[in-house]
Amino acid sequence: MTSLADQSLTELGGARSVLARQKRDHIELDRLIQAVDASSGPERQEYLTRLCRLVFPHAFAEESVLWPAIRRWVPEGEHLTLEIEREHQEINQLFAKLEKLNPDGAEHHELFKRIVRLLREDVRDEEDRLLPMLQRAMSRRRLVALGFAWEAVRRTAPTRPHPVVARRPPGNALAGAPLTVLDRGRDRLDRVSRRSTGRMHGASQRLSKRLARAAGTIEHVPPLTRGEDASTNYRRNQD
Repeated sequence: MTSLADQSLTELGGARSVLARQKRDHIELDRLIQAVDASSGPERQEYLTRLCRLVFPHAFAEESVLWPAIRRWVPEGEHLTLEIEREHQEINQLFAKLEKLNPDGAEHHELFKRIVRLLREDVRDEEDRLLPMLQRAMSRRRLVALGFAWEAVRRTAPTRPHPVVARRPPGNALAGAPLTVLDRGRDRLDRVSRRSTGRMHGASQRLSKRLARAAGTIEHVPPLTRGEDASTNYRRNQD
């Protein structure tokens, strides 16, 4: 099998194919990682926000649309998607810790390096192994249809780490709507906070923290934690 990294747009099934969409996001991921590494202070926070707005909707759409299709069409799909779900779970947990750290501190930089290693490992697992298997199993027409479904979910998915929420249906499907509203509200408020001073700065920060607490409460609602493999269960892994 040929890695997606070594295939042309035509070989991937065209610009609307789910394979081409995945590869475009992976290229943008690398660009944003470099931007985070080269920045500091509010600028670093802004690039981290953009990175999260790429990483988490991308992964959410994979887990909601793409991995179920792979488990159906690829004989080794169950095992391979579970491996990547474990990577996604670890990335969620590390990003949740990262949000609480000073972006210019040594601990933040070291933790970000760990996240970057996992993100790049995730890309290689997908482009070199999992997605070429899907490509071999599905027609171009099906890959394009899957691309539209994946994109629709990605555009309306949560943009923040939610390690407690299940990586599979029904939990992740039920979590999508409420967490998306809260996450995207926090994204806007955090940007206002970074660009303002005085009362506006303080008010934006306070409201963002309230939305974060609301999201944390929603994450623990029982239906949202059901459906996944035990190895990606947050509570079980914390014990």
